[in-house]
Amino acid sequence: MKPMGLWQESDWITAIAVVVLALFLATGAKVAIQKEPEFAGHPKGLYMLFFAEMWERFSYYGMRALLIFYLTKHWLFSDGKATLIYGAYTSLVYITPVLGGYLADRYLGQRKAVLFGGLLLAAGHSLMAVEGVGGQNDPTINVFWAALAFIIVGSGFLKANISVMVGQLYKLTDVRRDGAYTVFYMGINVGAAIGTILVGYLGETIGWGYGFGLAGLGMLLGLVVFVLGKKALNGAGEAPRPLSRNAEFTIYGIGFLAVAVCWALVQYQDVIQGLLVVAGVSLLGYVLYESFKLPKEPRERMFAILFLISLNPLFWGLFEQAGGSMSLFTDKFVDRGGVPASIFQSINPILIMILAPIFAGLWVFLGKRRAEPSAPAKFGLALAQMGLANLVLVWGAEAWGIAVMTPVILVFAYYFFATTAELCLSPVGLSAMNRLAPKFLASLIMGAWFYMTAVGNFVAGKIGEATGGHDGDITKQGLLDVYQLFGWIAIGAGVAVLAISPIVKRWMHLDTLGQDDDLAGRAEMGGDRGQDAGMFPQDETIPNSPRKA
Repeated sequence: MKPMGLWQESDWITAIAVVVLALFLATGAKVAIQKEPEFAGHPKGLYMLFFAEMWERFSYYGMRALLIFYLTKHWLFSDGKATLIYGAYTSLVYITPVLGGYLADRYLGQRKAVLFGGLLLAAGHSLMAVEGVGGQNDPTINVFWAALAFIIVGSGFLKANISVMVGQLYKLTDVRRDGAYTVFYMGINVGAAIGTILVGYLGETIGWGYGFGLAGLGMLLGLVVFVLGKKALNGAGEAPRPLSRNAEFTIYGIGFLAVAVCWALVQYQDVIQGLLVVAGVSLLGYVLYESFKLPKEPRERMFAILFLISLNPLFWGLFEQAGGSMSLFTDKFVDRGGVPASIFQSINPILIMILAPIFAGLWVFLGKRRAEPSAPAKFGLALAQMGLANLVLVWGAEAWGIAVMTPVILVFAYYFFATTAELCLSPVGLSAMNRLAPKFLASLIMGAWFYMTAVGNFVAGKIGEATGGHDGDITKQGLLDVYQLFGWIAIGAGVAVLAISPIVKRWMHLDTLGQDDDLAGRAEMGGDRGQDAGMFPQDETIPNSPRKA
């Protein structure tokens, strides 16, 4: 270990992350050993899920921080090809929860689905530590593809189901539900930030295997917490009906079959593109078919839902440059002061933790005064801010000089505007899907939301590929040109969305939202008391700010 006198910025950042992690673990230990069934007004099961999810996000975001560099520096893919692989991988991560959620709801139950998903994730992260000698001709690359496949399917079984279990700890009318999700999402962002820093630091300064090994260890710790904390769940997440052993193992077999399919898909990105198009058109056709059978107000709410969902590919296509082309830009063209480029991906979750309470308070403040922007208006603001993030980076880098290293403050500015954009879209969209969808289409609509998020991640890969130019290697001017183009596209789209947002808001029929018994979010609104959970039906208040990922 270095003497403290020789520590650089990255060493201090990592040390601070270790201290913060230790403080959270000490709090977790206190909760675990106490005999009382609740801690700080919430059941102990919430904190068990908090730490299980924190470790899962630690491993996922830690691995994600290294992935683009592992692809370019170890497996020697071109920058453009690496960003395309990255986009294909993250798009599949957002598709598989549809499978995992369906199997959990119908057969397995959330608890066993989370446990199975965690085992797959632990296997995947462990396989990531198998480096081989590197280069695309190394047979070990097949182990790498298998690692990605295990993580993709494991995320599918775990991602959606552990969030559902949080809600199952409380009655639908329990006023603590929103606070519980706030605590839970804090775990997501703490894990994302600390995992990015620690895994990124080890992977880039000591060795890939050390970084990925730490990510795998984090997932194993999450599994241990989940298994040991079973009693604290008080029966939450159990199967809807008794399941035979043969049926249960058949479901696990489906999971392993999905791993094999993803192992092939992640290597052939063009196939994923074709499947996304076909499935997307089919999904749109089915939703429209069901929509036109509805009465006027529910039908128009469905049109509002489809409008909001359609904006996902552009937004996430730009936002998800963070783990791809933006990380490569930071690595190659930014004066980082010796800090590993992967660590900069921790800026977003840290800003989420700082800004989310401010945004939540702002929406409540404006909502009480009937001045809160509508959901479609917030989407327009999100697109405009995402475009501004791109343009601030472009203008600053060009003003400083293409031939010199870009100052690091511009990276912070980029992530700041990208984060404020995320807070205007991600939690707002999730809430709108729940509030506006008819009960019989609730799961499908939420699946469609994440499906279009997956499309956005694949679009991110295609945009990242474009920054590589003809030879596949990113140039500073080439990347800035692409960012400037899409920055103006996003701002133009944002202005257009703001212009038509009053029409879309009328489609939402907010004045009768609390009177429709067939809405998916009806029970959670507490009957006619629309202001339960901090919700103002006449406006758009959103109580919490979850991360997408």
